[in-house]
Amino acid sequence: MSYGYGAYKKTAVSTASKEQILLMLYQAAIKNCKKAIEAIEAKQIAQKGEYIGKLQDIVIELNNSLDFEVGGDIAKELSSLYDYMLFASTQANIKIDAEPLQGCLNVLNTLYEGWSEAIKSLKAAPAAAPEEVKK
Repeated sequence: MSYGYGAYKKTAVSTASKEQILLMLYQAAIKNCKKAIEAIEAKQIAQKGEYIGKLQDIVIELNNSLDFEVGGDIAKELSSLYDYMLFASTQANIKIDAEPLQGCLNVLNTLYEGWSEAIKSLKAAPAAAPEEVKK
């Protein structure tokens, strides 16, 4: 049964658009952040470290994918948020404290909602005609 699910997930990722992959990364980061909080509350130290590690891997990937030439100030602000999440999740890991992860979760949810709305708006907007782009 897990083989079929694994194959489905692999196909879903390999056929996804850049926008869908971005949202998938945020969803996975949110999921791992929540699981890390639950592990801390349940005093499951090994699982806490595992989930925080996965969260950090995703945040690092998001940070590495930023294009500062195209994104400008927005990319700089996102990079600062990603740095904050890496710092906060490291503190949560060291201190075995869920509070810093709550801050990460708030940021992740806000970014996910923002990107989700931006992508919906882009898809709903009519494509610019080639003549308009040249002007």
